[in-house]
Amino acid sequence: MPTEKAHENQGRMLDLYEHPGHLLRRAQQISVSLFYDEMGDELTPVQYAMLSRLAEHPGIDQVSLAGLAAIDTSTGATVCARLEEKGLLERKVLPHNRRQRALTITAEGTRLLQGLVPGAQKLRDRLLAPLSEAEQALFMELLGKLVRENNGQSRAPLTL
Repeated sequence: MPTEKAHENQGRMLDLYEHPGHLLRRAQQISVSLFYDEMGDELTPVQYAMLSRLAEHPGIDQVSLAGLAAIDTSTGATVCARLEEKGLLERKVLPHNRRQRALTITAEGTRLLQGLVPGAQKLRDRLLAPLSEAEQALFMELLGKLVRENNGQSRAPLTL
């Protein structure tokens, strides 16, 4: 049922900062900026997501890895090629399906990820710093719910 405020807002244009999509875009901009501050420029945020998921799922195929990182398959293929060029993962054609490639993280990729753990924790801490502990827990719970409940609306839904 619409709230009284929602009724008041019908018929007038919402302030840009009342649009959740705009605030989420701004939060993403801030997150990416802090990512490079804390993690350096060895990996992009998408490369980090793919490589960290690969570390948890060695031998996975490229399409499935993209699904686990909620990245479209064409971007996933490009990211995997770039990570391979950097010597951070290896791709091997699957014998039973020559169109798919099995991926494994290299020793160099593992070393890089392990070295980024402190930066990843600092990144999380910095992003959530404006919130109290209780607000952080609530924010993460609600953000997770927003993402889970809207997953099907994504151009690249998370697949498990």
